[in-house]
Amino acid sequence: MSEAVPQRPGATDLLTPAEVAALFRVDPKTVTRWAKSGKLTSIRTLGGHRRYRSSEVYSLLAGAGSAGPGDVPDRGDREDQGIHQDRAARQDRTAR
Repeated sequence: MSEAVPQRPGATDLLTPAEVAALFRVDPKTVTRWAKSGKLTSIRTLGGHRRYRSSEVYSLLAGAGSAGPGDVPDRGDREDQGIHQDRAARQDRTAR
């Protein structure tokens, strides 16, 4: 019989950007932006990839329903505003 190789403690407590994105129903790039802005803590692997602590992700996800808007990462508010600004700019140009 072969023995199980012991894993580093806490090794399974890390999530990939795709896993976090699936939980929040956002794009993985959005998760990376959250990490860059400090809304979510990331850990870098030796290869430079980001990983996220599952405890932090799940606590943020659990608080998403009851927290204030500044406590939870936004889900594309800036993109929505950009769309409306672009539409308004196009209407201004066609009205001239």
